[in-house]
Amino acid sequence: MRMILVVVALCSAIASTAHAAEPSPELIAYGKALVEAGDCAGCHTADPAKPFAGGKRIDTPFGAIYAPNLTPDRDTGIGAWTDADFTRAVRTGVAPDGSNYYPAFPYPYFTKVTKDDTLAIRAYLGTLAPVASRNKPPELRWPFGYRRLMRVWNAMYFKPALFEPDQSQSAAWNRGGYLVTGLGHCGACHTPKNYFGADKTAQALSGNEVGGWYAPRLDGAARTGLKSWSVEDITEYLQSGRNAKSHAGGLMAEVVVGSTSKMSDADVRAIAEYLKGLPPSRRESIVTPPDDAEMKAGQAVYAKLCIACHEADGSGAPRIYPPLPGNALLQSVNPSSSLRIILDGAHTVTTPRAPNTGEMPGYAKQLSDAEIAAVTNYIRNSWGNAAPLVTAAQVAKARRAP
Repeated sequence: MRMILVVVALCSAIASTAHAAEPSPELIAYGKALVEAGDCAGCHTADPAKPFAGGKRIDTPFGAIYAPNLTPDRDTGIGAWTDADFTRAVRTGVAPDGSNYYPAFPYPYFTKVTKDDTLAIRAYLGTLAPVASRNKPPELRWPFGYRRLMRVWNAMYFKPALFEPDQSQSAAWNRGGYLVTGLGHCGACHTPKNYFGADKTAQALSGNEVGGWYAPRLDGAARTGLKSWSVEDITEYLQSGRNAKSHAGGLMAEVVVGSTSKMSDADVRAIAEYLKGLPPSRRESIVTPPDDAEMKAGQAVYAKLCIACHEADGSGAPRIYPPLPGNALLQSVNPSSSLRIILDGAHTVTTPRAPNTGEMPGYAKQLSDAEIAAVTNYIRNSWGNAAPLVTAAQVAKARRAP
């Protein structure tokens, strides 16, 4: 009888412990918010019908990598992982089997995320429907396919460290810094990279070409950065995908739709406060304006095709047709984003805060390389703008890009 009572008591204790280990609804909701802040679905969802099941191709300068399955499937996802496995993977880039992830998975940023937040993310992912979807091997050029090389890369470029609050700044500023430099991994796109794909940390958030687009400066540069933007401008842009100064396009439009438009008002404003406080991390380039012939050729194209929406003075219609004077992205040293929009057109992203749509046609078939170069130079160097010369050869290269 005593033995039976002991067994019953033991079973009750185990059941109680298991029940206590179940994550609370509040923790799951917080984990969901963190997953959205990190835009995890943006990389880990190839098929919208199978969210977080992986398989999405991510192109890098070294070849292609396929995002893995984050659903709780025990055979092909993370269902059999321990909390320690998950934390080590997220914060140090090491898989449960001891192999190294490639930094296309942004663990150099996620290392700043606290253990509690990491486990909240795991709690939310554990509530997803399990999907059997085997991870695809990377398609990298030799010798980058050898994962052991990542140990050398990590030794040279990976600095594991939590985010360190600046006690001289506000709680909101520090929250923004935690999100921007950690879970939000903004530098993965907006920070220039060296030959081996590591951040040029001295030039943090000073702009970088990615996926055929140019992720512009997020620091306080006067002409090409955020100096002319207010905290409210940045907040509105992240929440709605547009403001009185610019519209989100390309990869950033995807980030707005999948991530920042879903974040809390407090977190988005914290990001804005942090970014607004960043000084320029490098000087802006000195610009030699195009010659008169180039500007006249560009003005002729502008008058024929652009003036109806953007007006003669480039003022456009804020939040409908982006204004061109003082446009930081337009004046970026790298014209990739401007060329993509002129070649392919643009579709204004829609969000709950800004549901109205807008369209700009593409002119790839209508204009020659020289004409596109001319009109690009015109709008980049009119109304007080200043930006380096764009050549027809650059347009031809952009036209060939996939």
